[in-house]
Amino acid sequence: MPEFLDLHSKTTKVLRVAAEAAVRRHGLRLGQDHLLAALWERDGRTPGEIAVAVNVTTPAVTKTAARMVEAGLLVRRGDDRDNRLVRLWLTDAGRALQEPIEAERRLLEDKVTANLTKPEREHLLSALAKIHRSACELLDKQIDHDESTSA
Repeated sequence: MPEFLDLHSKTTKVLRVAAEAAVRRHGLRLGQDHLLAALWERDGRTPGEIAVAVNVTTPAVTKTAARMVEAGLLVRRGDDRDNRLVRLWLTDAGRALQEPIEAERRLLEDKVTANLTKPEREHLLSALAKIHRSACELLDKQIDHDESTSA
């Protein structure tokens, strides 16, 4: 396996386990923190808007949101102007998780980058942003190609 892909895969798995442990301390499952973050940024989004913001499918958001409604973190309400749309809104309990979840994420990031100098950390973030853009472009091209060959 290519060195970068192998190391990235191993690192992602370890970070995922660490991130999951961090959010579980607050009663969340991994992924629910991303849905909450999208609503902390702009409350009242539709599941489709959240899906685009966190790069998952709308059914995944709908399923996750249902669990979070049951847990008292969100409420679903119809859109005021379009009865076909449902919007997700934070409850007080969902809003109250913002500070502790963001603190957990900052702490995890600080711990895993503690051995890097400030320039190394800046370079890493810059390089990862470039890799992310390239991967998104590659994915977009694959989707376009798949759609054009199936038409």
